[in-house]
Amino acid sequence: MTHPTGRTVAANISLSLDGRYRGPEGPGDFGAFLPYVATDTARDHMSRMCAGATTAVLGRVNAEGFLGYWPSVADDKAADPRDRTYARWLVDTEKVVLSRTLATAPWPRARTVDAPATDVVRELRGTGDGEILVNSSASVIRPLLAADLLDRLYLLVVPVIVGGGPRLLDDGLPGSTWTLTSQVVGEQGEVAAVYDRAR
Repeated sequence: MTHPTGRTVAANISLSLDGRYRGPEGPGDFGAFLPYVATDTARDHMSRMCAGATTAVLGRVNAEGFLGYWPSVADDKAADPRDRTYARWLVDTEKVVLSRTLATAPWPRARTVDAPATDVVRELRGTGDGEILVNSSASVIRPLLAADLLDRLYLLVVPVIVGGGPRLLDDGLPGSTWTLTSQVVGEQGEVAAVYDRAR
């Protein structure tokens, strides 16, 4: 999908059946998601989403969390090849980290920006080529949805009701229509879906 005014902007995130992207115990509460994010379905989904992306956009919390994990995977010969491919892409690609507090970027080939996500993405859309991928950062995805700046959603829906914790889609978002362009159901009931914005 090519956006008529520039690059395609995509976002990926894992969600529970009740629409939550983490549990109630704080930013590190991903226990309900762990059985599903390393399945073949999830790994193939991850490979699809980074295949055409040339810029990664992350919030500060995810940028720091990813830094603690993915760089070591890139060179780990024992890791799943799909994990290594994603890790190598994340290490090598241009990264924009949205933060009001970081003075320097926590990654090579990264820069920090203290500006609204909508302004940053509008600027990125008008330059370069390849897909812009917002990586699992709800704090970035929400304002982009509100401003109708997302063209594609990569969702991994896991068959769990978490029962607490923040939801991605809150009341107040403007209405929009999406087309299901890909759907794969995993052996554990996880669903990897790709939705494109119908314009």
